[in-house]
Amino acid sequence: MPPPLLFDLSQIDLEAEPVFDKEAVERVNPQQFEMQQLDGILWCNREKSLILGYKDVTESEFWIRGHIPGRPLMPGVIMVEAAAQLSSFFLKEIYKEQGFIGFAGIESAKFRSVVEPGQRLLLLGHITKYKQRKNTSLVTMAVQGVVDGMMVFETAVSGMRI
Repeated sequence: MPPPLLFDLSQIDLEAEPVFDKEAVERVNPQQFEMQQLDGILWCNREKSLILGYKDVTESEFWIRGHIPGRPLMPGVIMVEAAAQLSSFFLKEIYKEQGFIGFAGIESAKFRSVVEPGQRLLLLGHITKYKQRKNTSLVTMAVQGVVDGMMVFETAVSGMRI
């Protein structure tokens, strides 16, 4: 049985215009073209270190042709990459960290269902650790992926300002 969601999605208008759209994400995160796995931010709460992003999975994803021909499934590693990009965006845009945020690790990952083209993958994030040091910052974010109200994955990713 999956754990409870990091926050209550019923309190958020999932059909609203994003507070940060794809172009805003592109201005903050360095991943571009086929490696951009975060399409926008629907909601965030700086005080509680919470954020809700999304990835619209399309028929033109770079992995479609090879990741299960005839039944394309979003690779778990791409889901984790989307989680890392959500964390990076939060640090840079919401916490105003400067510089490059590098992927530092995966503390855990569990995959519960599949993500297919045509679906919107919601990314619920919560910063669980944040340490600023003289020349760097370290962050850990718990992230859950949800499609159509069902949790499809959960992970904890860490990053650092380089």
